[in-house]
Amino acid sequence: MTAYGVGIGWRPEIAGFVAELPGLRFTEVVAESVPAHGELPVGLTGLRERGTAVVPHGVKLSLGGAEPVEPARVAHLAAVADRLGAPLASEHIAFVRAGGVEAGHLLPVPRTREAVDAVVANVKRTQAELGVPLALEPIAALFDWPDDDLDEAAFLTEILERTGALLLLDVANVYANARNRGTDPVALLDALPLERVAYVHVAGGSEHDGIYHDTHADAVPQPVLDLLAELCARHRPPALLLERDGAYPSAAALRAELDAIAAASGYPAVT
Repeated sequence: MTAYGVGIGWRPEIAGFVAELPGLRFTEVVAESVPAHGELPVGLTGLRERGTAVVPHGVKLSLGGAEPVEPARVAHLAAVADRLGAPLASEHIAFVRAGGVEAGHLLPVPRTREAVDAVVANVKRTQAELGVPLALEPIAALFDWPDDDLDEAAFLTEILERTGALLLLDVANVYANARNRGTDPVALLDALPLERVAYVHVAGGSEHDGIYHDTHADAVPQPVLDLLAELCARHRPPALLLERDGAYPSAAALRAELDAIAAASGYPAVT
């Protein structure tokens, strides 16, 4: 993938801010928020016209579900990727529905052999319809299922190897999971195939009652930036993306976060 450097997730609430970033070459949009037909949001059209790569990021395919992915949802992701001229598309290793019931949230997949088979089958179904590569994102989880067969690195690596998919690594998720599990986040970095990382998410969170929550509505904490620096010292990914999904701060605060990500990664500032 092209080395795009630092980017930010496109949201309607901050579309004006994103449009004014002079060095922006990479952004991401929630795939389900983009219509498969009709007019694109004006802000996305403007970014495409100036040569900014726009990646659709799915949240509702339920790749980790025991049921096959719904063809209509896969077709929508493929259509959006095509409309945006995207270099790739991304989705989560998670499930969001079962038995016709929508969870309304990304739920963790048990790290079992059966779950690997289910994820692989759904990823391959999705890849068969996409015209671009697919990157898979492990989620932040507040709990682990009992009786896992594999640790996280082995689970992810097997899925990537069997599907040929890329990895969307969220360092905020890595930090949150390690903090809540009492494990070492750097050890996970050292166990993952970092050469498969297509791009990286960076986001903020907060702690409540001893649990760290990956909120996407708080400032990026220093430990997440430190973990990003550790990642880039090992293998700097082609693109890094600031995720913000609520409680949007001032333009100055967003610029400061983008600058901090650039400093931690060694990429040029986009502000």
